Amino acid sequence: LTGEALFLAELLAELLPGEPEVLGLRALMLHADSRRPARRSDAGEFVPFAAQDCTRWDWQQIGEAEELLRRASALGTIGRFQLEAALQSAHVHRRRTGVDNWRAIVQIYDGLLALTGSPVVELNRALAVAEVDGPDAGLQAMPDAGKDARLVEYQPWWATRAELLAKTGDREGAQQAYEIAIGL
Repeated sequence: LTGEALFLAELLAELLPGEPEVLGLRALMLHADSRRPARRSDAGEFVPFAAQDCTRWDWQQIGEAEELLRRASALGTIGRFQLEAALQSAHVHRRRTGVDNWRAIVQIYDGLLALTGSPVVELNRALAVAEVDGPDAGLQAMPDAGKDARLVEYQPWWATRAELLAKTGDREGAQQAYEIAIGL
């Protein structure tokens, strides 16, 4: 199915070479697929992004994704898929070089949040803010569950809250949030 989706995205990019969002979508898909070989250990267990062996990534796909992003950028219109692909690119760059680029990642999330208003984007942005300014700032940047009732039942919201509370030293608050996340 992944191969078919990549083929269709490639076909769209060939048919619409001047459409930046088509190029951004293809770049996003290539970035995501490039890490597939490193997502599972030899025993089949999930390997988080930060723990993946970069040498197992498909650097040819990453190179193609980067070229598509450059082409999309030259067209002068920014869209959601381009920004999401740019986030993937920034994370890959950080892992490959070891150079901290969290401020740039926060800026990309700022653009994506302005474009979408998505609480999921806001939640991911909060994690990036925590990398730049610390866990207290990350907690402040989290979307307010009081303003969006869906977040109360959104497991990643609780898991993020738990992680950030743990980093601030609030063990009791972190434990409560972890328990809710596990329950969801």
